[in-house]
This record gives sequence, structure tokens and C-alpha cells, in this order.
Amino acid sequence: MLLSNPRTSPTLPQNDNPRQQQKRRDQLADAQQVYQWTDQVGSLPGVPLASAVPRNDEPTIAWLLDVAEVAIDIVANQLLVKISGGDRLLAQSGGAALQAHLNDMRQTVAGIRREHEAPADGVLRVVEHAAEALASLQRIRLRSQLDALQDLIATSYLDANVVPGLERYRKLFITLPLPEIADEFIQNDSFARMRVAGPNCMLLQGVSQLPSKFSLTEAQYQQVMGSADTLASALTERRVYLIDYAELASLIPGTTHGAQKYVNQPIAMFAVPRGGASLVPVAIQLGQSAADFPTFLRVDSNASPDWYSWQMARTVVQVADGNYHELFVHLARTHLVVEAFAVASQRQLAPEHPLNALLLPHFEGTLFINNAAAGSLIAAGGPIDQIFAGTISSTQQTASADRLAFDFYARMLPTDLKTRAVDDTGALPDYPYRDDALLVWNATHDWVRDYINIYYSGDADVLADYELANWTRELQSQGKIKGFRAITTVAQLIDVVTMIAFTASAQHAAVNFPQRTFMSYVPAFSGAAWAPDSVASPPAQEADWLNLMPPIAQAQQQLNTVWLLGSIHYRPLGDYRSNHWPYPSWFRDPRITNTGGPLQRFQAALKVVEAKIDQRNLQRAVAYDFLKPSLIPTSVNI
Repeated sequence: MLLSNPRTSPTLPQNDNPRQQQKRRDQLADAQQVYQWTDQVGSLPGVPLASAVPRNDEPTIAWLLDVAEVAIDIVANQLLVKISGGDRLLAQSGGAALQAHLNDMRQTVAGIRREHEAPADGVLRVVEHAAEALASLQRIRLRSQLDALQDLIATSYLDANVVPGLERYRKLFITLPLPEIADEFIQNDSFARMRVAGPNCMLLQGVSQLPSKFSLTEAQYQQVMGSADTLASALTERRVYLIDYAELASLIPGTTHGAQKYVNQPIAMFAVPRGGASLVPVAIQLGQSAADFPTFLRVDSNASPDWYSWQMARTVVQVADGNYHELFVHLARTHLVVEAFAVASQRQLAPEHPLNALLLPHFEGTLFINNAAAGSLIAAGGPIDQIFAGTISSTQQTASADRLAFDFYARMLPTDLKTRAVDDTGALPDYPYRDDALLVWNATHDWVRDYINIYYSGDADVLADYELANWTRELQSQGKIKGFRAITTVAQLIDVVTMIAFTASAQHAAVNFPQRTFMSYVPAFSGAAWAPDSVASPPAQEADWLNLMPPIAQAQQQLNTVWLLGSIHYRPLGDYRSNHWPYPSWFRDPRITNTGGPLQRFQAALKVVEAKIDQRNLQRAVAYDFLKPSLIPTSVNI
């Protein structure tokens, strides 16, 4: 939770009188007792985290209600899958009772929601202790329901492949809607689209020459792209792009229930055809050395003898991408990075500080959800251990190393796009993540600029702000934010705060919500390969490709996990509220909230962004909705 409300008129510490400055120091001393660092969490070695989740950072009843409703949907689907899969005992003796139990749960959750959202007996509940007492009861009741749902999930995984082929994965969706990717993932344009509009759009790299470790001849390029194009001209014209999974080298393949899992570090090449707009796949090399790993050229027809070899090579890439996405761009570069700023802000920015007031809503729920992830999601025996490719120890160490290598300034969106040579819309016209992310970045930058200019009259105010200086030093040292440096100008401060707010909101949305859309159907995005990628000779058959797919229990576990993570859109960007019922508006400074003021301009700008994205989606082959502001939560809260 957030504090009830910041001061009506936030102030910089150097502008307060001595008594007020002492009060701020006392407040920070208290906060530093509550918010303490640790880098000794076993599942995330060396990563600076909060040592505990303070009471004010517990989730709201409104958030728990959203989670409970989605969890019930997941359990209902799973039970029906098990019944339809041939569990006659469950169908005959327990199915009806379990369905009745789920219906009771739905009614309980619906009742708590009505109770929570409506004034008691028609009277506004303004007595704080009464509201807190009711909230405690509601939280206990919801936690009980969620514990029961978790038990139901754990005891009802399907343990047999009831039908052959891909159909067994489609049959995991009974009451949950089958994602469209199930019908599209074998298509090459869908494979290419994942690089610019999928869960991981942050790895694509434009190149003007091929690295020595990747082998492709002019003849091979023309075999795929046609004789009217050449590799030399494509490189010169900046139409060639690579995705390289070298960073996965530290993953040691693990096992689940004795079954060996596999993950490669492939390199895949894509190009924009001459006169075209969208990427197309060209070739995949299954490892980091051209001498040691075969390269496969794109195959367009399922009548080709190399069709399943190409499908297997693509699956190798998707497995690598799933691991890179979950460990790096999702966990390390949003969840764990944001936590450092959340802890440092509580410890070094007094409640009266304008940056405290601006940033705290962007940290709502983060400490809680990260603590849950460290304790269960990425712990031994947890979903990451079961679903993804590496041993849990190597997985934990790999994710932690990526977090500690996160370079704050280098990862700012405009800089990152330029560094990866994907900022040129003429060379790569079709890149939905880039184009929509820049809209949100710019709107956020304008909001942060307008906000900061209310409180900082110039660079001298930045230099005199000793709480800001302490915050910066703590992030450099205890927060272990690579590349973070002293803030000396208003312009730099605006960029820094924009980066924090964007990472906690839009960047997390861009990597979190595609999980449900693309990763819940595991043939499209499996967390591991479950057979070696022996696809060189003779040409692979369908059975060889299907052997890469996970057992049905792990497929169902992946579905359940990413469906929940990708379904909770709690409190959209621009909607700043307190976390205390009845969730009043967060900002109280009239300079921020007045009609036509910075907050209202930001909210209006987000509506313009949404309209532009809607218009763009009318022209896109597939709509990209993940960065529509109405679907971007303000914080990392799931």
C-alpha cells in the first residue's frame, strides 16, 4: 500500500525550515527501519531486494479480488480438462462436487467485491479503524479462497496425453479461450512477428555485416529471398537483423521428474525484403559456432522434405526466446530493477518530497509480487523449475547476473533502440513495440517534465537537493544499479524519472501481458525442449518435432502460470490513487491537479496515444494492444 496521501504541497528538503528538515530526517530514519536491504535471498543471489514486505506494501482487496476471479477461471478450466481427459473417478464422484465448490467460491468472491465497493448500509465508511478491520477480514477470506484454489490446481494436473499430436495442447483450453496463436504459430510471418510484437521485442539487432560466428552465403540468402535481392545490398541498406541468444550460455539444462530438458543458444537471421515493410525469417543457426552447429534456411511449404527440420529449428529459437524473455526482459529488467528504486525511494525520499509523491504509485504492489516470485515462482520445485530449461540453480544465477548487468542509461528506450539499430522507421517500418512504446515514453516524459518543473526552478535546485543525492548514492551502492550516476540537471532528472515510471508501467506491460496471448499455448512458446535438436540428417519428421514439446502436465502448468500473470490489469497508467479504501486520488497539490494542469494534460495525452494505437492497429496485419494506455498498469503488481 501507499501512504494515505503525501503533503498537499510537496517541498524540496533545502527549502524547508530547520524544524521541518528534522521532521523529514526522523521520518526517513523510521522508514529505514522498515525498508531494509538484503542481497541474500537464495533464489536471487546477489540481487538487492527488500528484506521483508512491509504492511503498507501488502496488496489491496481490489487486487486480490481480481486475482481470485482469474484463479477460479483457471481451476475450472483445469478440472474440466482432467474430466474430459478420461478421469472417470473424478467425473463420477468428484466432478459435480468440485464444480459446486467453485461456484461457491465465485459467490464468495462476488460477495466480497460487493461489500468492498459499496458503502456499508449506504453510509460512507470514513472511520479508519472500521475500514481497516473490514479490510483485514476481507483479506483473510480472500487468502483462504486463494489457498484452496492453489491446492486444487496442484492436485488436478492431467497426467496423460489423451490425444496425439498438437491436438492434445489445444484440448487444454475448454472454458479458457484458445489463443489465436494456436492457429498461426507454424506460419513464418507469425514467427517473424514475434521479434517485433511478441513477448520479447528487445533482442532484435540491426547489422551491417554478419558476425564471423554466423555463416550464411550469398547463394543461401538468394535461395530464400529471391535472385532480385542480394545479401550485400541488404546489409548495406540496413535491412538485415539478428537475434542472438548467447547470454543463455550460463543455463545448465535440467530435468523435471527425471525427464531431460534442453535449451540452445541459437542465432536467427531476419530481413526486410527490398521494398517491403515487415521482417521475414531467413535462416537459423542452432548454436554459437558455425563450425559446430547446422544452419537451416527458411522453408515456406509443408510439402518440402525440410519442413519439419525448419519447424524444429524454429522451436529451438522459441524455447531460447521463452527463457530469455522470462529470466531477463521480464524478471530481471522490470521486476527486479524496479524493486531497487522502490526500496531506495522509501529510504531516502521523505514523504514530503515531490519525487516520493510521483514515484510511489509506480511501485505499488512490486515488493509483494517480487517476494512471492522469489519464494515460489523461481524457487526450487516452483513453476520456473518445472517448466523452463535450466537447473533451478543456474536459472537463478543467470537471472540474477542479468539484473546486476542492467545498465540504466543504456536501457532508456530511445538509446536502446538506437544502439540496436532498430530506430530507423524507414529501414524497418513494421515494429509495433518500438512505435507504440515511443508514444507512451514521450507522453510520460512530458508529464514528468511538467511535474518536475513545478518543484525544481533550475539546475541549482537539483544540486541542492540532498535527499536526491542520498537517493542516487544508495541506488549506486546498495541498489546496485549499473551506470547510475549523480544527477546534476533538471533535464537529466526528467530522463531518470521517465525511465523509472516507464519501466514500472509500459515496459512491464509490454513483456508481461503477451504471456497469456502467446505463451499459454506451449507449442508456440515452450519453456524447454524435451528432446535433443537432432534435425540435420536425415530430414526430420513430424514425430521428431513433436518430441520437442513438453509433457502435458508441464504444458498445463505453463498455461496456468502465464494465464494468471497475463490477465491482471490493475489500475491503469494515469490513474493515481491511494491504496487505502475508498482509494481517493493520490495527488493533492492543486498545481498538479487543477483543470488544465500537468495531471490532466497527461491523462489527455494518454487518450491521444490510445487513439493513435487504435488507428495503427487498423493498418496492421495483427493488432498490437499491449501498449494501449488503458491496458498498462501503473506499476509492476503482477
